[in-house]
Amino acid sequence: MATNMVLLPCHALRITPPGAAAFASSPLSARPRPVFASSLGGRCSACRTPPPAAAAAAGGGRDAAASWDGDLGRAVPWKAAVSSALAVALSFTCFVGIVNAKTGVNKPELLPKEFTTVIDVAGFLSPGQENRLRQEIEDLEKDTGYKLRVLAQNYPDTPGLAIKDFWQVDDQTIVFVADPTFGNIINFNVGALVDLDIPRSFWSRVSGKYGNMFFWKEKGEDASIEAAVMAVSRCLREPTGANNCSEVL
Repeated sequence: MATNMVLLPCHALRITPPGAAAFASSPLSARPRPVFASSLGGRCSACRTPPPAAAAAAGGGRDAAASWDGDLGRAVPWKAAVSSALAVALSFTCFVGIVNAKTGVNKPELLPKEFTTVIDVAGFLSPGQENRLRQEIEDLEKDTGYKLRVLAQNYPDTPGLAIKDFWQVDDQTIVFVADPTFGNIINFNVGALVDLDIPRSFWSRVSGKYGNMFFWKEKGEDASIEAAVMAVSRCLREPTGANNCSEVL
């Protein structure tokens, strides 16, 4: 099954250092979507059209600029119609760009031998806490169909892109990366179907409430992770509507 992943701001999936994020509108949605700079320095995009000034210089004044306008107009519906397979390829191209912004991170050797929904390579959680989170995630998936996955790490000690295949990340997956390296410990990457149901402001509110440095330094990384998982679980169980997930409890 082809998938689309919605890449939230760089602080929202911090498998690598921040600094590459830039906001733009995605061709795959009518709502604004953040787009990231790749390791090559350009923004991830399905299509790139030269600016009008460059087109005018190359093609001669107003005619070239008009041609650029026409090309841009044709590009938008083409982007909107891009297939799911191409979309997921582009999404993970952006993802690769983020992960490789400083140094490539893809360490499958850090993955557990058996499948689990909680991977704690940083040692933030006790065995009892891991078991409670796994049970909560299992019940949530059974009740709602949403797939929450938790990765606790200290960059650069992370499986990185290896988690995509390990967890079979798809449109109904929320990847929660807990990493205190750069300040806020809570970071999310959400699937396209989740993005349709859950307001984007919810993720930033969870991150702001439970992921800020004051919270996790006082209460511990484990407390931040558990509080965020429970907040996400409560939100995903709410009926979809205009006011769903309006509170972070």
